[in-house]
Amino acid sequence: MAMQIHPAIAPLSYLLGTWRGQGEGGFPTINSFHYGEELHFSHSGKPFLAYSQKTWKLSSGEPMHAETGYWRPKPDGSIEVVIAQSTGLVEVQKGTYTAEDKTIKLKSELVGNASKVKEISRVFELVNGDLSYVVQMSTNLTSLQQHLKAVLRKH
Repeated sequence: MAMQIHPAIAPLSYLLGTWRGQGEGGFPTINSFHYGEELHFSHSGKPFLAYSQKTWKLSSGEPMHAETGYWRPKPDGSIEVVIAQSTGLVEVQKGTYTAEDKTIKLKSELVGNASKVKEISRVFELVNGDLSYVVQMSTNLTSLQQHLKAVLRKH
């Protein structure tokens, strides 16, 4: 029997499943890099999506970053997201989603356990069936600027 999708997450049900692809990262304080990535969105019938992400080095397959969390869309088009990263950093993000153009915009309300990171924003868009995103970050040394971008395809 198929799990009933909660009405609250129906507008984001296109995210459900596993997405894989490649991304690139950089920042003024680090060398640029490329990575492989997998995102997974699932649900339990409750009004949230469970989210997990992992990345790896393209050359060796060696694990890089991982994070997990929950996405809670509200009927008014707002969304709350909590993310715990493998580095120990945690994010509480708030933002908006639009079901029509399948865009999700998130901005950190709180970045916890981070000595240098001050703010993180994330924008996800579904473009021609691919999920693309951009992550921006600010630190105690830099203003908000692009850190990561990737294009992922559903598997």
